[in-house]
Amino acid sequence: MRAKSILIPALLAALSLGSARTAVAEEAQSAALFDAVFVNASPQPTSPEETARIQHLTEALKTALDKSGRYRIVDIAPLKSQIDGVKDIHDCNGCEIELAQKAGAQVAIVAWAQKISNLILNLNIRIVDVATGKTLKGGSVDIRGNTDQSWDRGLKYLLEERVLDGRG
Repeated sequence: MRAKSILIPALLAALSLGSARTAVAEEAQSAALFDAVFVNASPQPTSPEETARIQHLTEALKTALDKSGRYRIVDIAPLKSQIDGVKDIHDCNGCEIELAQKAGAQVAIVAWAQKISNLILNLNIRIVDVATGKTLKGGSVDIRGNTDQSWDRGLKYLLEERVLDGRG
């Protein structure tokens, strides 16, 4: 298991400077944040460390989105049985939109990591408007190395450069 991540305190400190102004300027959107998915396209089996990293990715994303003031995460637990019936929430032909609607959310947020090898991975985030189905923000970043640090740096980049900066 991993020790307390170095990413969360540093990322939250960096984002908090701009988040107070953002929270005042715009009302937080209700968001259905689905658990991140691990897509293992490598010949190696998924390791316990990778399972822990994908769980951490979900938690770190939730914390950063909450802290930003731009998103208010809604409870999707009542939809657990329906969500569990979806193989890959990031690649389900828009089923995340219907599930987010049922949860009363304005946006659906999906994240996934794809492992090609222990050297090549990518992290992805997509935020979709529930009313229109249009992707509002998102991005993908390739990371080198399958370590806690590389995953943390990849998430930090996506949040700062693609999700919370106004571009996307």
